[in-house]
Amino acid sequence: MGDVLAGFHAAWEFDTDSVLIRFERGIRTPKLLQALGERRIPYEALAAVEPASGKRGTVVLRAVPRPGADPLIDAADGQLKESCDPYRLVLPAERELLAEYYADEIRARLGPRAAEPAERHLVAAPVPPLSFKAYDGKASFDGRAVSFRWFWTGASSAKWKAGDQRFPVEELAGVEWRSPDVLGGHLRLVPRGTEDSRPGDTDQDPAAVVFGMGYGLVHESLPFAAAVLQAVRDRSGRSAPVPAPRRVPAYRPDPGGIADRIRHLGALHEAGLLTDDEFSAKKAQLLAEL
Repeated sequence: MGDVLAGFHAAWEFDTDSVLIRFERGIRTPKLLQALGERRIPYEALAAVEPASGKRGTVVLRAVPRPGADPLIDAADGQLKESCDPYRLVLPAERELLAEYYADEIRARLGPRAAEPAERHLVAAPVPPLSFKAYDGKASFDGRAVSFRWFWTGASSAKWKAGDQRFPVEELAGVEWRSPDVLGGHLRLVPRGTEDSRPGDTDQDPAAVVFGMGYGLVHESLPFAAAVLQAVRDRSGRSAPVPAPRRVPAYRPDPGGIADRIRHLGALHEAGLLTDDEFSAKKAQLLAEL
């Protein structure tokens, strides 16, 4: 098609096999859309597209991805607010005929299996390295492994006892994201072999970071979850390849940060939350990082 349909916060650029969605940067554009920047959506990744009446003199053109086609939508699991839906284009009401025209054009290009779930991801996830701050720790993903580094001001004693965590992608079966916009928001990794086990409290689970007011924001944590999910499924052979991660410099521990953590361990030890052996082992582990 080669045409461009511009809306209030995004523009759709139509190609022969896909639509390129470019999101504007501005104070009125939701932060998630700004963080995504642009996304190329193959027509074979779509199940449907429909125009609909919007609010206050607008019309909406919304595409519906096939289940399993987009790791971002899979990770969101229906929790996104309408305004943050990357498949929703809001237009002035006078462009209603244009919306209907392009809806027909896209429908004509949908794949023969549009009504079926996708067997692999067809839309690329955000590219690592990615990181964000949760309430109890910092989560980082370099494309090969997910790391959790606990904050002494927020992490539970159970997480301090377990120590900072590193989960290679090949040892993971999935990822669970619960929006920070609701109570109990968190990002939990699912190690292989634990898929059928009953999950415990995320505050006590070293495979999870918890969100809170101002922590784990949607535009930071959801792209992170999508990137991990795509990497996990790619490793299992059930998803399309993802772009190679950018090379990141080797991590060098901060001596001041390690000293703070040793002091925090000492406080836990004095409070009776760590045994002598646990305290000695964790202290030695931290000193070995220097």
